Amino acid sequence: MSKIIATSAIRGAHETVNLAEAKIKEAIDSKGANHEVAFPNTGYFLPVIYALTGEKVEKVSDMEKVLKIAKDLLPEEPSESLWLPYLGGTLDAGIATLFGAEMIMALRYIGIGDAPVTDLYVGAADDVIMRARGVEFVDGSAPGFAAIVGAAPSVEQAVAMARDLQQKNLYTFIAGSTDGVCFADQLVEGGVEIGWDTRLVPFDPHVYGHIYSIGFATRAAMAFGGVQPGDYERTLRYNKNRVFAFVVALGEVDPVKYAAAAGAINYGFPAIADTDIPEILPTGVCTYEHVVANVPFEDIIQKAIEVRGLKIKIDKVPIPVAYGAAFEGERIRKDDLYCEFGGSKSEAFELLLMKDMDEVEDNKIELVGPDLKDMEEKKAYPMAIVVDVAGRKMQKDFEPILERQIHHLINGAEGIMHVSQRDVVWVRIGKKAVEKGFGLADIGRILHTKILNEFPAIVDKVQVTIYTEAEKVHELLEVARKEYHDRDERVSGLTDENVDTFYSCTLCQSFAPTHICIITPQRLGLCGAYNWLDGKASFEINPTGPNQPVLKGTTLNEEKGEWDGINEYLSRASNGAIQRLYAYSMMENPMTSCGCFEAIIAHLPLVDEETGDVRSGFMVVNRDYAGQTPFGMTFSTMAGLVGGGLQNPGMAGVGKYFLGSPKFLSADGGFARVVWMPKELKEQLAGILEGQAERTGDPDFLSKIADETNALTMEEVGAFAKSKSHPAMTMDMLG
Repeated sequence: MSKIIATSAIRGAHETVNLAEAKIKEAIDSKGANHEVAFPNTGYFLPVIYALTGEKVEKVSDMEKVLKIAKDLLPEEPSESLWLPYLGGTLDAGIATLFGAEMIMALRYIGIGDAPVTDLYVGAADDVIMRARGVEFVDGSAPGFAAIVGAAPSVEQAVAMARDLQQKNLYTFIAGSTDGVCFADQLVEGGVEIGWDTRLVPFDPHVYGHIYSIGFATRAAMAFGGVQPGDYERTLRYNKNRVFAFVVALGEVDPVKYAAAAGAINYGFPAIADTDIPEILPTGVCTYEHVVANVPFEDIIQKAIEVRGLKIKIDKVPIPVAYGAAFEGERIRKDDLYCEFGGSKSEAFELLLMKDMDEVEDNKIELVGPDLKDMEEKKAYPMAIVVDVAGRKMQKDFEPILERQIHHLINGAEGIMHVSQRDVVWVRIGKKAVEKGFGLADIGRILHTKILNEFPAIVDKVQVTIYTEAEKVHELLEVARKEYHDRDERVSGLTDENVDTFYSCTLCQSFAPTHICIITPQRLGLCGAYNWLDGKASFEINPTGPNQPVLKGTTLNEEKGEWDGINEYLSRASNGAIQRLYAYSMMENPMTSCGCFEAIIAHLPLVDEETGDVRSGFMVVNRDYAGQTPFGMTFSTMAGLVGGGLQNPGMAGVGKYFLGSPKFLSADGGFARVVWMPKELKEQLAGILEGQAERTGDPDFLSKIADETNALTMEEVGAFAKSKSHPAMTMDMLG
């Protein structure tokens, strides 16, 4: 390998570790050795250090041990007289750089150094963000991420690169500057919306901010892949094989940037540069080349994708604005608004219907009523989006599944915001989209193109009619509501008993090899995104895909939900790791989890202070709740015990709407054992939880469930449950 690269990387590593040492000393002098230090809302401490060494950095003094590890990794700079072309020392220097950078950035959170979060820079991603965004890496909707270092030659080129990355559905993590200018600065100057919602994430103006990028990937290995802290080999191999990331170095590369790139190479993340720096072309640690240089700016992203071994499919949609999943999080604010439809300001709905083949004229896009150019700015107008589809394998049951796709399909257009579905839909059109020539018929073109591309196995023809005439929208709204009601009635009649086939979901096996969801009519997938009908439709669309029909076979235990066909499938699909499943229990043979679950259920022992009896309650905590729980852990810490494809009796990851199912842990006592959940979740699921309360025979049951406002310890939950005469306090102990 290049002596120049090795020398520069090792020099940058020494500089980083020396700076970390100085910052640690400053922290001890000003804050004290026992001062707590952490990134916000994470159960993974300083995640890169934790994953690679097993060390839990909780206070400043803990950093001294890590500093020694980093120093031990530092090689001497290559001498002028002797040079061995050995990559190992450079890679060690890269790891030392990551450790030093992580400590430097963590100390910022206690006031040592610059503020980690500003109006522009978002700082470290907490575990809520990591899990929510990590799901997209698991299901493939985000194929990987680009770590941008430096700045583009011009603002226009920066904007073009960002749009290219968005259309390729990649996340863009931004840190580091060239001559004091960061890629994020250029995007803001170019009027580009940045942040997690648009997949353009500005971490920090210094290259050390990319420790957040590496930390994101590292936590994915622990959260989704079941990699244990301290298992550095599995951490690095997991990232090389499963997290498709690459570094794009723009402009001058100084020693610290070389050192940071060496750290990324350990993870299998290659570096691609637009400047004339030395290269490392042989394969080895990375899948293909390690460092590729002198790539023309306009070709650098495509070259990086090629070198990392990424496969990206882009559907060209015939509309005048950019299109890609990265635009789905875009918000159209008041100042950018041209006009809007629905929400609380006008009537609007969307409806997808199956028709016979001869009733649908493919690619017929019709607008009934005024178009955008005929509307006044800032005003709200009525709108109905009616999609007719036909296909030889199309089924009536697939209508709501395809209809739900309208939300993300429309949202993929730059400058268009779509919220919710059915008759509570809200659509906003931005000024810039209209300036580029976007019209309402383009919504039809999006739906026609994407539905045919994404559902070719079941849809052969698509026609779209968009109504903006108020009277016609009002008339059709009643038709749509009747259709919604009829669908809900059909779905509510589906039970586990009246079907002979469940569906598997192995989407997360790319991250957790032994995890398989078994989706039943009354238990949806733990990510919340797939129910039984989704699984059925997915199999029709892709017969070799992640959702496969699994015959239940003979019922072995009706109460606990065990079938021989399910057990046989699980054993085969998990390579023997999982032998039995009780679908209605978390205390025995529970379903495994990846890391994508919306909520965690945990067994909570409750002591009756009067009698001394110990009872069993269930605690529920959702992914968005960042506080402490009566279990003594946050969601993030608990998630480390549940994920990774393991069966852990007494805890389970679930889709939050499973709480409304009659089969919700019915073998363990069911909903009547729920004694605690966050207030926000209780309010969010009020409708389905009230239905469960009715099933318990106690309409006031929800008032007996404690939350963080009245109980945060097991003792407090027990006392609250006792005071409310909660039924769990009279039920048998589980275990």
